Amino acid sequence: MERVFASEDDIGTSFEPISDYYIEPKTSLVESSLRVLKHNDIFAVLDSYGDIGVGPEGPEGLFLRDTRHLSKFDLRFEGRRPLFLGSAVEADNASLSADSTNPDIHLGAGIFIPRDAIAMERTKLLFEAGCYERVGFFNYDHQKRRFRIAIHFDADFRDLFEVRGMHRKARGTRAACVVGHERVELRYEGLDKINRYTILDFSPAPQYLDTKKAEFDFALQPGEKCSILVSVACGNGEASEPLRFLTAYRGARRSLKALTRNIATVESSNVVFNEIACRATSDVYTLVSQTEAGLYPYAGIPWFSTIFGRDGIITAMMMLWIDPMIAKGVLLYLAGTQARHVDLEAGAEPGKILHEVRHGEMANLKEVPFGRCYTTVDATPLFVMLAGLYFERTGDRTTIETIWPNIEAALLWCDTSGDKDKDGFVEYFRESEAGLVNQGWKDSDDSIFHADGSKAQGPIALCEVQGYVYAAKRAASTLARTLGRAALAENLDAQSETLRQRFHDAFWCEEIGTYALALDGAKRQCRVRSSNAGHALFTGIADLAYAARVADSLTSPEAFSGWGIRTIFQGESRYNPISYHNGSIWPHDNALIAAGFDRYGLKAQAAKVFSAMFDAASNQDLRRLPELFCGFGRRPRRGPTDYPVACAPQAWASAAPFTMLSACIGLSLRHDSNEIHFTDPRLPDFLDDLTIRNLQLGETRADIRLCRDGADVTVSVLSRNGPARIVQVK
Repeated sequence: MERVFASEDDIGTSFEPISDYYIEPKTSLVESSLRVLKHNDIFAVLDSYGDIGVGPEGPEGLFLRDTRHLSKFDLRFEGRRPLFLGSAVEADNASLSADSTNPDIHLGAGIFIPRDAIAMERTKLLFEAGCYERVGFFNYDHQKRRFRIAIHFDADFRDLFEVRGMHRKARGTRAACVVGHERVELRYEGLDKINRYTILDFSPAPQYLDTKKAEFDFALQPGEKCSILVSVACGNGEASEPLRFLTAYRGARRSLKALTRNIATVESSNVVFNEIACRATSDVYTLVSQTEAGLYPYAGIPWFSTIFGRDGIITAMMMLWIDPMIAKGVLLYLAGTQARHVDLEAGAEPGKILHEVRHGEMANLKEVPFGRCYTTVDATPLFVMLAGLYFERTGDRTTIETIWPNIEAALLWCDTSGDKDKDGFVEYFRESEAGLVNQGWKDSDDSIFHADGSKAQGPIALCEVQGYVYAAKRAASTLARTLGRAALAENLDAQSETLRQRFHDAFWCEEIGTYALALDGAKRQCRVRSSNAGHALFTGIADLAYAARVADSLTSPEAFSGWGIRTIFQGESRYNPISYHNGSIWPHDNALIAAGFDRYGLKAQAAKVFSAMFDAASNQDLRRLPELFCGFGRRPRRGPTDYPVACAPQAWASAAPFTMLSACIGLSLRHDSNEIHFTDPRLPDFLDDLTIRNLQLGETRADIRLCRDGADVTVSVLSRNGPARIVQVK
């Protein structure tokens, strides 16, 4: 596939190849107010009414395991769309509530229903593998009103990649039938020989029902009400019976409460920040799914509602002080799916950690190479890094002993298959036509390049990946000592120190005043100023004497837009503030950089990033930080510019505020000393005081308050149940 770039006067044309799996966006996710719901493997993208598929082709639908099980669900009042009044996803993301009323209706023969006579309230939720809705009607008119409600529905059973814009040469077979007076079964036999179904149940039984439409006739006296209940069950193979609406409603609420019952929470003097923190918490736990290994945060809705190794690991890191159970689930799942054999098409090599899992028809048929995919260079060292952080936080030796063989296998991969040319750096290159060209978190085809804009040729050693390997080996050293492997620990210490020294010599670029983006296959620096250098601060591999220069670079006007730090600095050859990775702003990227600032004692810089992200979230719908937004400079009386196909919610974006907060207040929890530390705590200008409740370390639970007086912050213990010490370090 080729993309054409032409000059304005059409003099000269250049051709730049792009990935076979590049998907051209057909619609913007931000041009309309979409609402999303999720429970485990099922998620819904709805319009503001709670409907699906009313407008032009878009991302709306009810999806289960990468298949769209409902492509149309459109409620009509006497053949017309109701008048929209408002809608909102509840604070815990458990359900959508939407209010509307009837338009003026002329039925002929002098029959007229005036606007606003009938109020309609819709409540929609997901639970297990089903979607449940209650539509309530109330007659506010002074006389009896008769009206007809129609619900149009359909299931195209398209693969998620088709919904995104990919084309297929052939598809399976659809079938539909009416069962009794109140049920419709929609079925699809895929080319992968899996039988998928969508079953709709209506109560009361409609007056008319076929495989595309249900119609209900109502007559309401003044002040009288009635309702329609719709249950939609999705799955494979034999159909399961849907639950009753109230059973599903209670189940959805109880499952969310159970997930968050023991987590730490934050509240402050700033009402807007409280809304941001509440939304962030709800979004993280909406994306968390229960796997056979424990909790796992799916990456994002709509395009990435599945397991991603890198995203899950980084989200777990960010949530570690809030809830270490997420990290435990991530570690156990990724240990259980660690590659054990070579599979070039999947990017698998022994010891390598998973990149992505897909369950749809196209993945099953290998029309897309993402069924179980390992084409990522960074998830493997990040896995070891997370294991070390989890143990530091919890002291959970049992889990570490369980996954220790996986940690050793991951370290071995870093030293063997991960080091393609045996130069001591972990690299990647595309070993299969089905694989990704770039395999770090910036995995666009054009995201790794030289100063002149030419693409780097592999094997490519990314700046941040060397930091991850360094942190992984330091973490593994601590774990090895804990498990009585002193000789291995000393060897890992020596390896990490050698890597630290070699990294600085190979990656520091005086010409640009920061670490190079990458080294190409010829060991030439990609002399490009990028946010990647901030990850060298996050992992601690950056030379202490140069840390302030890296920070100055990252907070310069070329990097810092006013809303956050750009992925690529303004002025670089491929800088584009509307691009996915070459000038946009990613909240998780900024959060890791803020953590890096904290590591090197650069509190003012951490607070600057946190304040920018707070302002960005304040301007977002639902106070929700999206996956990314455009890198345009901040302008008066305007919020940040949305990226057209950004996922929202996105797990690591939702978790980002908690990392930025912990960076500013210098929070660390250490099981070995049984101490909760606040090192040189700072509160940004938008926070005068902050209360953390139910902060846990071992057997201790504590409520702690931080108050700002100018530049000083005092830490007070409101309550403590347990032996842990709470220490403020100036």
